[in-house]
Amino acid sequence: MWIHLSGAATLPIFLGVCLLGLAVGSPLLPVWLEMFLVAVAGIVPVLWMQWFRPFYIFSILVVAVKPQNLTSVQHRLLTRFKTKLNQGIALFVAVFLAVILWQLYRLAPLAATVAPFPPSWRWAGLLLAVAAFLASNLFLQVSASVMAVLLTPESEFAATKPHVVEKIRQDFTIAPWQVDRLLPALAAETTAGVAAPAESIEPASSIGNSAGSIVNPEPADTNGVTSLPEESSEKK
Repeated sequence: MWIHLSGAATLPIFLGVCLLGLAVGSPLLPVWLEMFLVAVAGIVPVLWMQWFRPFYIFSILVVAVKPQNLTSVQHRLLTRFKTKLNQGIALFVAVFLAVILWQLYRLAPLAATVAPFPPSWRWAGLLLAVAAFLASNLFLQVSASVMAVLLTPESEFAATKPHVVEKIRQDFTIAPWQVDRLLPALAAETTAGVAAPAESIEPASSIGNSAGSIVNPEPADTNGVTSLPEESSEKK
């Protein structure tokens, strides 16, 4: 979740790319119509997703954790993404970015000298602006929803019912490639895993010694090695 929360840091980059796309050439359509098309293409898909099938937060790009592998706490987190509060946040973010888009459209002529395409490629510039604005909406929408969930009061979160596993694919937008876990084991986990066998030798040996001491008790100051010479001396 922290990865998606930090995704908002990329917002200035995508908005900058959107500005460069709008700076290509002169408008081919009325200004209000071009801005409306860019806004609809960049806002509506993400807003619809967050309202009806929120982004499955336990995923990165096209890879997602299998729903059946989630913990009870993670199921509660999914339930929090389906609240009316998150829907309201999604609507607020959409309006906020629409206002920013209008400001970018007004500033676009100032960036004409650094436009990535020649002036005759206006449509290519608009497609670039749409793609960048869509990415801006996606990253900010997901980050805002994650922030709202993380700020949920502990008592309210404890009272949240876990989301039903069978309905996750139906209620959330989940990546097609699903795996058991997203990231490899951390270094600390790997170190603990390597140290565990070495540490487990001592308990295993102690269990064996204690079992042997019950069947064949020995003096406390012997370790079983001196028993062989005793047997040999008796035979002699």
